[in-house]
Amino acid sequence: MSVARVLPSLSLLGGIALSVGLCRRAARRRLRLRRRLLCAFVLEMLGTFQICACTSELCLLADLEPKPHAALGLTYGFTVLHGLSLPGSACNPCGTLQPMWAGGTSLRMGGLQIAAQFLAALLARGFMRSVWSLGVAEAHRGALSQGCGHPMQTTEVQAFCIEMLFSVVFQLTVLRVESVNPKYKVHLVAFLITMLVYAG
Repeated sequence: MSVARVLPSLSLLGGIALSVGLCRRAARRRLRLRRRLLCAFVLEMLGTFQICACTSELCLLADLEPKPHAALGLTYGFTVLHGLSLPGSACNPCGTLQPMWAGGTSLRMGGLQIAAQFLAALLARGFMRSVWSLGVAEAHRGALSQGCGHPMQTTEVQAFCIEMLFSVVFQLTVLRVESVNPKYKVHLVAFLITMLVYAG
């Protein structure tokens, strides 16, 4: 693994996580007491932005040597980072719909969270494309021309089936580990995601 190749991407990933963490802290301080719904929207949007932006950058590092160990190590490490730095955020429509169906989240709050997630995904995509257009890192130079859109290298139907199967496995596992101590739960979920990435 070339340090010169990975360092700009790791710096970008760390910068995104740090910036989002600071913004989330400021939002909690300023909005929590006065505007509960706005605070929930902003926190969910920031968390989803972090995950989408970091995932886009990690896709560019998928072919690092030694394959697949380097990419899987980065996936595990950043999944743990997201789990520890984004408490209370679903960052995924499936993670929002499950408590809505169970009656733990109101329809209004769930709809607000899903809207925040889609808005954050669009913002993260635009942000990463603008960062890649700068061509700072070696991996960024070809990202826009390649589109960085098919990391699974399979057909759309197979990708859809794999994603659906993995979503079900993931959600069922997350429901089973609800009672686990939070500091261990983060590592269990990160390990599960890394296994699913490898299997995919």
